[in-house]
Amino acid sequence: MDVKTTQAPESMQQKATGFKRELTLFDAIMIVTGGMIGSGIFIVTADISKAVVTPANMLLVWVVTGFLTVVGAISYGELSSMFPKVGGQYIYLKEAYNKLVAFLYGWTLFLVIQTGIIAAVGVAFARFTGVLFPWFSETNVLFSVGAFNFTTVQLLAIISIVFLTYINSRGVKSGKLIQNIFGSTKLIALFGLILLGLLFGVNETAIQANFTDFWGTQTATDGTSLIPPTGIALITAIGIAMVGSLFSSDSWNNIGFSGDEIVNPKRTIVLSMVIGSALVTGIYLLINVVYLLVLPMHGNAAATDVMGQGITFADNARVATAVAEVIGGSKATIAIAILIMISTFGCNNGAILSGARVYYAIARDGLFFKKMGELNKNGVPAAALWLQCIWACLLCLSGSYNQLLDYVIFAVMLFYILTIVGVFILRVKRPDLPRPYKAFGYPVLPAMYILFASAICIILLIYKPAYTWPGLIIVSLGIPVYYFFGSKFSKQTINE
Repeated sequence: MDVKTTQAPESMQQKATGFKRELTLFDAIMIVTGGMIGSGIFIVTADISKAVVTPANMLLVWVVTGFLTVVGAISYGELSSMFPKVGGQYIYLKEAYNKLVAFLYGWTLFLVIQTGIIAAVGVAFARFTGVLFPWFSETNVLFSVGAFNFTTVQLLAIISIVFLTYINSRGVKSGKLIQNIFGSTKLIALFGLILLGLLFGVNETAIQANFTDFWGTQTATDGTSLIPPTGIALITAIGIAMVGSLFSSDSWNNIGFSGDEIVNPKRTIVLSMVIGSALVTGIYLLINVVYLLVLPMHGNAAATDVMGQGITFADNARVATAVAEVIGGSKATIAIAILIMISTFGCNNGAILSGARVYYAIARDGLFFKKMGELNKNGVPAAALWLQCIWACLLCLSGSYNQLLDYVIFAVMLFYILTIVGVFILRVKRPDLPRPYKAFGYPVLPAMYILFASAICIILLIYKPAYTWPGLIIVSLGIPVYYFFGSKFSKQTINE
């Protein structure tokens, strides 16, 4: 990929923005992969397999998801090379449309998307810590107030979020150190899991069940025959099933939020997004192949062993844990728990590091509290980091973060579509603006992304209104907030 760059010396840019350019290409790739890989890949395959029935369709869901993710990254690359600034997607939407559209994205990101992910991943970290230390359990209630119960899982989730926020408030160098250690460990461990599954986990029962009729009628472990959907029903099932896979593959764009902290951003951002998303896509496909080689896809909810439960009825949807048990027994299950703890801890570090930069950019436009647009002595938006921390911790207490994430999947896809449509808009609106990198495959690949993503949104709008209307309401609530903030803080706009 040839990405030519022309920019002012980094020392001059740092003086202008106050940020420190300390994120290299390796750091950026670790942020992309670390942000994408959380707990989703270890659990969402159970629901996907129920929706699409056949092993072929299950893998197709991940292939389509990977295609959308990589094409999205390729298309975003053009925008990131044009506007390599802190704020990422917020800046792209502002340049392509206006401040209102950009604010609605930032509003939704703060209210639900980024903070909801931080809360959900923090709780996932705490839950899997409970495998090693049973004291951390959702049944271990520390105190109650009415119907509200405060558990040890919520306590650990909040402690982990506060700790990572503190680390990131100490400077981007501290945040990237955590990301590099946990991100690289996570990738090595995932490749190890794939290798162990291929070498020692292949099960003849699973192969016969899953690959005898790869595309056709499936037989569950209790003898039940399952007929796969076809035609429109299949397209609908794939669209619905992709809710889980898309969330598992999300956050590939977060590196753009840190534009002013990246060395040679016009080159680094696009390369890290493409390399990182392609790497994660490959890992996800291989892991799902291992799942199919080790466990029967369709099991029995009443079964008491992992082979009988299969992928569809794995205990608490923990497919990876069930696979580990087949490969190496209880010790392997503990190893998977440790892997997921590493995965979620690193994922949250990336989410915390990245998200605050968007709120900083919004404040710099006079649309958020002035303090959010300031940097501390370490060159990071500490106030934005701590506000994000407080709201994420409140979501941990509410217990509603998972529902909120379900509600906004439609909104997330909508903003992705709007952003990639922005590539076309800016080609017309600002044709003379320098484009160090132009979207590969333009206009075909970006148009395919828009078409596929729009189809998923339409499917969710029709068949899963509970996923769509609450998300639209959350976005719409941002309109009066925009005008309130705009009138209240308009005089504080900071021009760089």
